[in-house]
Amino acid sequence: MKILRIDKGVARNLIILPRQIKSKFGNNPYIKNYICKFFDKILENLMKNLLLKSTFAMIVVALFSVVEVQAQCTEGPDGKLYNLDGTPCVNTVVTAVPFLRIVADARSGAMGDVGLAISPDANAMHFNASKLALIEDQKVGISATYTPWLRSLGLNDVYLAYLTGFYKLDDLQTLGFGLRYFSLGSIQFTDVNGDPLNTGRPNEFEVAVAYARKLTDNFTAGLTAKFIYSDLASGQQVEGGETIETAIAGAADISFTYKTPIKLKKGSSNLMVAMAITNIGSKVTYTRSLVKDFIPTNLGIGAAWEVNLDDYNTITFATDINKLLVPTPCQGPDCDQNGDDIPDYKEYSSIKGIFTSFSDAPEGFSEELRELMYSVGIEYWYDKQFAVRAGYFHENDRKGGRRFFTAGLGLKYNIFGLNFSYLVPTTNQRNPLDNTLRFSLLFDFSAFDATADN
Repeated sequence: MKILRIDKGVARNLIILPRQIKSKFGNNPYIKNYICKFFDKILENLMKNLLLKSTFAMIVVALFSVVEVQAQCTEGPDGKLYNLDGTPCVNTVVTAVPFLRIVADARSGAMGDVGLAISPDANAMHFNASKLALIEDQKVGISATYTPWLRSLGLNDVYLAYLTGFYKLDDLQTLGFGLRYFSLGSIQFTDVNGDPLNTGRPNEFEVAVAYARKLTDNFTAGLTAKFIYSDLASGQQVEGGETIETAIAGAADISFTYKTPIKLKKGSSNLMVAMAITNIGSKVTYTRSLVKDFIPTNLGIGAAWEVNLDDYNTITFATDINKLLVPTPCQGPDCDQNGDDIPDYKEYSSIKGIFTSFSDAPEGFSEELRELMYSVGIEYWYDKQFAVRAGYFHENDRKGGRRFFTAGLGLKYNIFGLNFSYLVPTTNQRNPLDNTLRFSLLFDFSAFDATADN
């Protein structure tokens, strides 16, 4: 029987890595989810191995130092957690498989992560599939995106790859597809004697298929079905024979878009408004535990105003507001009403979690407002061939604290389109995409056909 163990070199890296993350990335929810949740899921099983008990204790302490609410907070008279200065603790909403919420598209990445209502292309699969029905003059389109991840920590094997496309059935209906793959690097597993067993390569992916339809000339709807797979350390065993498993889930997106022209004294313009509820699906677990984790169900509302100044110049102003439809972590003595040592909110079904997420924050409505994430962006096109973009993303300090400016360029020539984006943090908290250039490549096969005909 294989007994999962981490050798001394890996254990040392596991202790150092969270400290690096703490100093560089603070309470970034993606880091907290992927590093803490990943290692914590493995380590909760590894602690059963008494030979490594002391080592695991140090690792767990180091890992949990990433979460400020546990590292610097104390319980107040009301049972809630407070910082040493008396201010309420960080209470970030945490989910499993947060790679589903990473914005891969370099165009949106250059505009502060807006994407719900900007002009549609193949990357609408991530934000709002209903936009696909509004695509004109294209029969088939494909986009490929590569996003390096955590490069500022010197990690070269962690990345997100995203492939999307669409096919217009007719003027009213469009099909879309998407494949998202997230590589989490590698880790060496050993047996109780320290001998190598194998090298694990944690990875996650999502396969999505969408159907979008025009309901009227101005209003569209979309439905997306998803298969989600997360492999952190599957097949490895801990003492006692318990096997770490893959997490599998099914999910769906529902989206709507409304587009209407707006008259101007000079030039023309279009206003697009959109809403999408994404990742409505089952909870997941990496063991046989009855306690499962929520996936990142999200409500997004966005608007974009595209102004055609003349035949050559177009400018778009866009904004998105997002909220995770996942229960806020409970604080205080009343979190386990049924006395089973499991916080009640973790036992909610996915659907109940969605509805309770609007009113379950410990500090009431004011905290619910703090859970909103805001994005604003601007895009300028010259002759529909060269684009300049900029944007800003804001998240409350107590809900993750991500704040950054973004900028980027876009080029389009005949069949191909190429987008670049770069992120500039505005706080001391670092971002996984610091000093990282993202790019997306788009293919317009309709343009290829038109060129061949000419």
